[in-house]
Amino acid sequence: MPFTKKEIVMMSYGAYLLLLSFITFIAYGADKKKAEKGKYRTKEVTLLLLSLFGGAFGGYPAMLIFRHKTKGEHWYFTAVNLLGLLLHTGLIVVLYFFINF
Repeated sequence: MPFTKKEIVMMSYGAYLLLLSFITFIAYGADKKKAEKGKYRTKEVTLLLLSLFGGAFGGYPAMLIFRHKTKGEHWYFTAVNLLGLLLHTGLIVVLYFFINF
């Protein structure tokens, strides 16, 4: 039995979030390692955009695990990651419950 359009959309969006979250997690970890070694860093805007556009499911745990960008002067990283989590969780709910394909 083939997949319905809704199932295809949900699986595609899930795969997108999973891939971008993995990339974001790795990016935060790599930036932390670079910071410790005093090497060239990833731009903050890159990390923030990765989190906002779907990578927050990897970005927020990476912040906590690597203890990266968690101090007071970087409050906006926590805000953007939480906003990304809310945005994409809300989009999942809307796609699943409110849009008929």
